[in-house]
Amino acid sequence: MMSDAYAALVEKHREISLIHSSSATLGWDQETNLPDKALAYRAEQIAYLSGKAYELSTNDAYSKLLTAAEDNNDNSQGSLANLREWRHSFDRSTRLSQEIVERDSKASSHAKALWIKARKQCDFSLFAPHMQKLLDLAKEKAELWGYQEETYDALLECYERGAKTRDIVTIFDQFQPAIISLASHAVAKSATNNTRKFEGSFPVAKQQELNRAVAKSIGFDFKAGRIDTTTHPFCTTLGPSDVRLTTRYYDHDFTASLFGVLHEAGHGLYEQGLPEADYGLPSGSAVSLGIHESQSLLWEAHVGRSQAFWNHWMPKAQELFPQLRDWSVEEFLKTINQANYSPIRVDADEATYDLHVLLRFDIERRLIRGELAVKDIPTAWNESFEASFNMRPKSDSEGCLQDIHWAMGGMGYFPTYTIGNLNASQLFHTATQVETISNSFKDANFKPLLDWMRLQIHSKGSAHLPQDLMVKATGETTNPSYHLKHLSNRFL
Repeated sequence: MMSDAYAALVEKHREISLIHSSSATLGWDQETNLPDKALAYRAEQIAYLSGKAYELSTNDAYSKLLTAAEDNNDNSQGSLANLREWRHSFDRSTRLSQEIVERDSKASSHAKALWIKARKQCDFSLFAPHMQKLLDLAKEKAELWGYQEETYDALLECYERGAKTRDIVTIFDQFQPAIISLASHAVAKSATNNTRKFEGSFPVAKQQELNRAVAKSIGFDFKAGRIDTTTHPFCTTLGPSDVRLTTRYYDHDFTASLFGVLHEAGHGLYEQGLPEADYGLPSGSAVSLGIHESQSLLWEAHVGRSQAFWNHWMPKAQELFPQLRDWSVEEFLKTINQANYSPIRVDADEATYDLHVLLRFDIERRLIRGELAVKDIPTAWNESFEASFNMRPKSDSEGCLQDIHWAMGGMGYFPTYTIGNLNASQLFHTATQVETISNSFKDANFKPLLDWMRLQIHSKGSAHLPQDLMVKATGETTNPSYHLKHLSNRFL
């Protein structure tokens, strides 16, 4: 039976979730609609809400409730998971002051606006002072949180529960030589392919029509979500039935927005599949970004770039975009699945994508260790990029300013992209060993695949830590071999 203290904690977290969702709504509005002159006050609003949520989850009353609930828990899986995550969050939060939480929130709000400006002007120096503030804050928080081995551990823990930097390094050391070689061979092979190029204009309104139809077909519920336009694609949850997707559009290439929507819809499907009754509790929340990314990358890459998918959707694309009417599905697949070294991560193909993540992970660790100064980021980025890609970015916007994560204060976030890629291939391989899923996939019926993800991943919330969840779903911890096999089959 649920103890009074545990019941009170549940209600407390429902109140805190109201504050977080209100803050998320303001953040979504900032990214999509906010007038330039409104930024300063918006930063104050979000900072206030962040401070209020922090105070409610760290005060003496909360501490006493948490201890009482731990002493009188009913040992059910849901309550054990919630108490585990509440304790972990409380211990980390109470090592930070309310002042640093509010200072961090303000710094991020201002940094995001300056990142947009710097990116438009291709000038990292405009963003550098804000990057320095955020880096100093990241180090300050890491020291307060504490770590066993290296400072980066404390930052990684924000996004990938239970992971240590050495765990990531072990996986990446196994993965990196193989992916560098595979990418090189894939790029060389693609150069010999006789691929067609998109021609003419792809009106945004028609792109939006296709994107919405595709997202709906894979299970995204538009009665509980929507798609909007922003500088950098993202997915955010504003409530138990309010999941927002965003994408960006290019007139010359409709696939950029489409794959952006598929990616963000993968995140959205995860959010819509979490236990709604547990919204605001760990048992109703995603367990990590490495698991979250597995869902977005599974739908974008394994589904959206497959022949089964385009056998079904090519006629609709040809109806909307007449210039595609003489394309065969095979020609189209060659075009969208060719490997080329690109300066932009979100536009990169599967074969070269992880090289971007490995590069940034290395730069982040060097920054945190004090081995790289903020002012030297553009030079370090370009040198590392040339070593991995045999090309240099033409500008800071193509290089170190291309992603918003540093401006969000997301130091430690980036390795979860590759962990997500590896998890996606492993989960997809496991799911498609089920004959009904495999056969349905061939017929472009993706509901059985979604049902499997709902059962194995979405419905679990944070009941299990990420690697425990992978073991339960696939029989083993994250293993790069499945992704390497997938890429080899697709590109080589």
